[in-house]
Amino acid sequence: QVQLVESGGGLVQPGGSLRLSCAASEFTFDYNTRGWFRQAPGKEREGVSCISSHGTTYYADSVKGRFTISRDDAKNTVYLQMNSLKPEDTAVYYCAVKLGPSCSWDLFGSWGQGTQVTVSS
Repeated sequence: QVQLVESGGGLVQPGGSLRLSCAASEFTFDYNTRGWFRQAPGKEREGVSCISSHGTTYYADSVKGRFTISRDDAKNTVYLQMNSLKPEDTAVYYCAVKLGPSCSWDLFGSWGQGTQVTVSS
């Protein structure tokens, strides 16, 4: 029942950068894990990055070294800085949240509506 709103998506050329934001409402940020997922046409939703309540981060191999996740607890907001974007990064990106301290891909129960990221020249 947590409300999540993504922003920051758009069209960018290969090699460019975008920063996605996800604000949570009616939510206490303590002891929660925030995550970013994406879904390309014809593909299953996949985990992109995750940050635990303690700040531990995880990244999918496909984005490691290019994407950075961070959080601002005072704003109940999580960010995804995306650099060196590739066409294969094109997808709808979703933020998600779950209770607990551990950063794992399972048990995310609340999702945003998604924001489109298109990487194309």
